[in-house]
Amino acid sequence: MPVRIIGMIGVAPPSGEATVHIIKGGISAPYLRSYAQAHDKAGFDLALVGYTASSAEGFLVAQHAAHHTERLGFLIAHRPGFVAPTLAARKIATFDHLTEGRIALHIISGASDAEQEGDGDFQPKDVRYRRAAEYIEVMKLAWTSPRRFDFEGEFFRVRGAKSDIQPFQKPHPLLFFGGSSEGALAMGAKHCDVFAMFGEPLAPTAERIAEFRARAAAFGRTPTFNMSFRPILADTEGAAWDRARRILASVQKPGDPTGFGNNKKPLDQSARRLLDFAAAGETHDERLWMPIAEATGAMGNTSCLVGTPEQVARAMLEYYKLGIHSFLIRGFDPYEDTIDFGRELIPRLRAGAAELDRAKAA
Repeated sequence: MPVRIIGMIGVAPPSGEATVHIIKGGISAPYLRSYAQAHDKAGFDLALVGYTASSAEGFLVAQHAAHHTERLGFLIAHRPGFVAPTLAARKIATFDHLTEGRIALHIISGASDAEQEGDGDFQPKDVRYRRAAEYIEVMKLAWTSPRRFDFEGEFFRVRGAKSDIQPFQKPHPLLFFGGSSEGALAMGAKHCDVFAMFGEPLAPTAERIAEFRARAAAFGRTPTFNMSFRPILADTEGAAWDRARRILASVQKPGDPTGFGNNKKPLDQSARRLLDFAAAGETHDERLWMPIAEATGAMGNTSCLVGTPEQVARAMLEYYKLGIHSFLIRGFDPYEDTIDFGRELIPRLRAGAAELDRAKAA
């Protein structure tokens, strides 16, 4: 299976020596344009467009970026519940056609109750996951129904609904989800295509893949898997570890714009898992480095792989062997690391995955 490489585009130039988050702080159209073009040129398949209750609107961000790129697709983080699912289905199908298939959706239900409340949503998280499952069900009906349909559920009710536009991608754009709670896993197993996970050690990753495959199989579904990492690269292994420690020191620095400290509390079950791995050891499987996850409360994709491009590519290919065929990678120097990944890491990763596929086929 060809490896899929995903990046993440920010909307404004970051501040600070080490950038953890890239989707807050206003918007700069020139920066967004050049950052998306850097991903396009570097060979990424998709770029994540993130979501917070204060950040620029993701569909419009992706629309602008798509207009200024040639082939890059956009993984738009989308929180169900703020617009009608029938309208969302038409919006997504329209984007899909206008870009000839350059959209995927990452379904999120919000890590923080407090942040959800900023957008007027006061439902607890378990309810949000049930609502999201129903939302996806209605969207899929709108995407596939040849005639008008009715739907009545716990959260949504429509009568005589119909969409004149079905997706460009069949049967619909890929639906990603993430999470470790029972609500997240139940929703994803029944409705989503790609289970997106933060970087964890190899053995627990293999267990999670097996468990989720069994969940999805109960619905006759075969999911695929994505894993997120922060590669920290340098020409030599020693220089890579030195760079990793400089980044950690910047994140821990008092008064740093990142605003993190060792007392940062995890927001969700996925973050708790990472903090447990960090407590068990600084480094796992030789290159998976967890101190930045520990320092930030495991927010913002902070599982790091440290080494030369060759070493990090080999480490990622160990996950590919387990069934992780999609990787979201971004750096702490976001723009420059995007260029560096395209030059040094992505070609090695694609070549290694292709070689593994050939060996498996033979």
